Amino acid sequence: MREDLITMTIEPTTHDLGGFKVHRTLPSRPRTMVGPFIFFDQMGPARLELGTGIDVRPHPHINLATVTYLFAGAIDHRDSLGTFATIEPGAVNLMTAGHGIVHSERSPSAERAIGPELSGIQTWLALPDGREEIDPAFEHVAAAELPVIAAHGATARVIMGTLWGAAAPTTTYAQTIYADIALVPGASIPIDANADERALYVADGEASLDGLPLIPMTLYVLRPGVAATLRSDRGGRVMLCGGEAFTTPRHVWWNFVSSSRDRINQAKQDWKAGSFPKVPGDDKEWIPIPEVPKTVSYP
Repeated sequence: MREDLITMTIEPTTHDLGGFKVHRTLPSRPRTMVGPFIFFDQMGPARLELGTGIDVRPHPHINLATVTYLFAGAIDHRDSLGTFATIEPGAVNLMTAGHGIVHSERSPSAERAIGPELSGIQTWLALPDGREEIDPAFEHVAAAELPVIAAHGATARVIMGTLWGAAAPTTTYAQTIYADIALVPGASIPIDANADERALYVADGEASLDGLPLIPMTLYVLRPGVAATLRSDRGGRVMLCGGEAFTTPRHVWWNFVSSSRDRINQAKQDWKAGSFPKVPGDDKEWIPIPEVPKTVSYP
């Protein structure tokens, strides 16, 4: 057993959103970021009631990129750039907020008719110094465009960055690694030491790292420079995330991320004043700014 592999273990904070739960490991009191990743949520798994669905009303973001990746179900994305895109399992929605964007996420009507499934991971990536205020953008990468590596009973889809000799076409702003690793019983895969910061998260099933059992829905921050082998005896699904370490701290308040607290305060005022752009086709509702948000950083 190799306890020296792990520098920090982050247990989730679970929020019941009515019909489904989210399990949040970043940001947390012990740690705000792993590489550029500053928010890590597991959605579900859940089966919603017939005729219902998720309805995340329009809300704003600044100075980050959101990455939505589904295991099951589908989500309709709309944003203030005029984008409409439906994400399905294995694909990636990358939305770059930059100096400001507004979006909504809702279950498609076809999913509501059968009782929507919801299962997946949503992450936020902080934008690096000098690029926080870039222009907003949206990118959809289909599942077929993402490289898949299969060996020794493991199947790894590279979502972002370069891993195991394969590079994903998904845009990155800082050095980033992100992969979805499926392990059949008895499967294994090497976890190389090729990033400043790395973390593993068992989304489903069972896995261990060099004999150290990994508890599901828990984020394990790996010691820099140490290589190891990820294995599953009974089968499991594990997310690998990380990338370059940021030298400038980032602050999180609600849906806003920035290296500047003043910039976050300005974004709060702009949302209250209705100064953010509207979402075409979904401009009748919005999420009001909370008095006490669920998502905050801990300086």
